[in-house]
Amino acid sequence: MDIIEKVKETVQKYHMLAHGDHVLIGLSGGPDSVCLLTIINKLKHELGVHLSAAYIDHGLRPDETPYEIDFCRDLCNSLGMPFITRSIDVKSYVKEKKLNKQEAARELRYRVLNEIAAETAANKIALGHNAGDQSETILMRLFRGTGPSGLSGIPPVRRHIIRPLIEVERIEIEKFLEDEGMGFVIDSSNLKHEYLRNKIRHLIIPAIKNINRDIIKTLSRTADIFRDEERYFEIIVTKTLMKLITRKTDKTIEIFLGPLEAMDTVILRRVLRRAIDETKGLHGISFIHIEEIMSLIKSGKSGDRIYLPKDIRVIKGYSTLILTSEKPARLGTYSIDSPGEIIVTESSVVLRSATMGIDEVKDYGDAQKCAVIDADKVHFPLIIRGRLHGDFFYPMGFGKRKKLQDYFVDEKIPRDERDAVPLLVCGNNIVWVIGYRLDERYRVDKDTERVLKFEIKPLKI
Repeated sequence: MDIIEKVKETVQKYHMLAHGDHVLIGLSGGPDSVCLLTIINKLKHELGVHLSAAYIDHGLRPDETPYEIDFCRDLCNSLGMPFITRSIDVKSYVKEKKLNKQEAARELRYRVLNEIAAETAANKIALGHNAGDQSETILMRLFRGTGPSGLSGIPPVRRHIIRPLIEVERIEIEKFLEDEGMGFVIDSSNLKHEYLRNKIRHLIIPAIKNINRDIIKTLSRTADIFRDEERYFEIIVTKTLMKLITRKTDKTIEIFLGPLEAMDTVILRRVLRRAIDETKGLHGISFIHIEEIMSLIKSGKSGDRIYLPKDIRVIKGYSTLILTSEKPARLGTYSIDSPGEIIVTESSVVLRSATMGIDEVKDYGDAQKCAVIDADKVHFPLIIRGRLHGDFFYPMGFGKRKKLQDYFVDEKIPRDERDAVPLLVCGNNIVWVIGYRLDERYRVDKDTERVLKFEIKPLKI
């Protein structure tokens, strides 16, 4: 079967195109995209589609880009095809999003291609990924650690993005271009062995071919099998997850814990992966992190948590599992000018205070919900604030000074909650770590005549 027939068969097999579609072709000038553009152009009347092409300048190879743009423009002009160029700033995006260069380039490239498609009324975007790219992707994911979903490789169709060359090998592409007398350009970055994909392409796959010369076809078939199985599991996972989510935002997803604890590992792993994929702020969690989350679910205690890259936290609550990249709450500053009531918003509590004689005190509290201090050892205004670097106090019953940081560690207060712990302060001294421990210096003693009593109540919204 020649390459054109193979592409037609792939298009039909995956229902990539319909009569009247407008296809935007991602054109880099490399052999894959030139082959894709040429074949789809030959088939456009038979398929009944309209074509345009776009070149994306990543700003990474300024010496090569002008020639590539001229080459692509000339090619499109020779075919009477509309041609669009657009520039993206990958280096700035790397710094902004803390991604590696390849991830940043990919995200920006897809974003801009979608923008161009919208501007030109193109309802399909065709990319030149081939069977070799498919094999490289599977091996990359295998080396980094992945599950069946990762081993399903590059999808031939994902929503409006199609890959008509996904079952064509690179050697077939090169032969087609040679037979057609088509020129192309070489991206110098594809020749560097510093990238894992290039190492796999130039070193590992040639070595594997000494064992299995059809390794590209073998891996492509493997990807097909995994994709079929993934489709089946996706139905199960979708139905399962719909029943589990209690709250969801762009940065947080909260899931009922009980069903997760009883869930079979195969389904649990997929449910977590889907939950993460559907929550924008959680992207970047890898397969190994999924395993850590499963361990937390199965073995952790209520209140336990794990800290993952990109400021992501996973918290095992009493009845829910929370995955979030929200910045931990940081307490503001509140002034208490006289006894009364004050709402501490970040802690969701109301702090009530009253002055009374020592003889009126019936309950001295445990410093968690209630606390009593010597009223004559403090002065108004009292301040409620979060921790500051260098804070210390004298924990009641401890007998000596202690750094607040060390106290938080000893009390096993999670580090993402420490900035939200309210401190009652007089001048520069901590009087009370609210909800935890009083300072020895302000305790009621035999000389106390008046007390200041505090009570903590939950804030009812």
